[in-house]
Amino acid sequence: MGTGNTGAARVVGPNDGRAGFLGSIGVRFMIEGAESDGGFSLVEHPMSARALAAPLHRHSREDEYSYVVEGRVGALLGEDVIVGGPGDLIFKPRGQWHTFWNAGDEPARLLEIIAPAGFERYFAELDDLGGSTRAEPAQLAELAARYGLEVNPQSIPELVQRFELTFPGERL
Repeated sequence: MGTGNTGAARVVGPNDGRAGFLGSIGVRFMIEGAESDGGFSLVEHPMSARALAAPLHRHSREDEYSYVVEGRVGALLGEDVIVGGPGDLIFKPRGQWHTFWNAGDEPARLLEIIAPAGFERYFAELDDLGGSTRAEPAQLAELAARYGLEVNPQSIPELVQRFELTFPGERL
């Protein structure tokens, strides 16, 4: 690993870090991989009411840990459906098909720990493309392939119907 700023103490305030919109949920970059020598990254995802975050997808390189700060967050992990509330941690291991959503009628917010780091750059590039609903399908496919991500966009209608969601969500 390189020599990042792992020893630099700092406070990340509630308005610090680049914020963007991924097409259905928001993203705020709190700790980049370079700051943790690649060990992990941390992003915040604000989600509008009943917003589906993403189609079914699976990561080949990283695990995700979603700590629910506010609201209710649903997740489909393989065949298991779970709902977490404030203080709950939802573990989404690499290699498992999954998705998540705001399971309530009020905004929700979670902190997403990504380990090892690197996938936060996918979010940055997706935001630069205008989000998943504005980027061309070929751009999305190329981006996913570069980050070892498999995505099933055809899963969106079934997820929206099954869990009474909206896609895309609103920018908060």
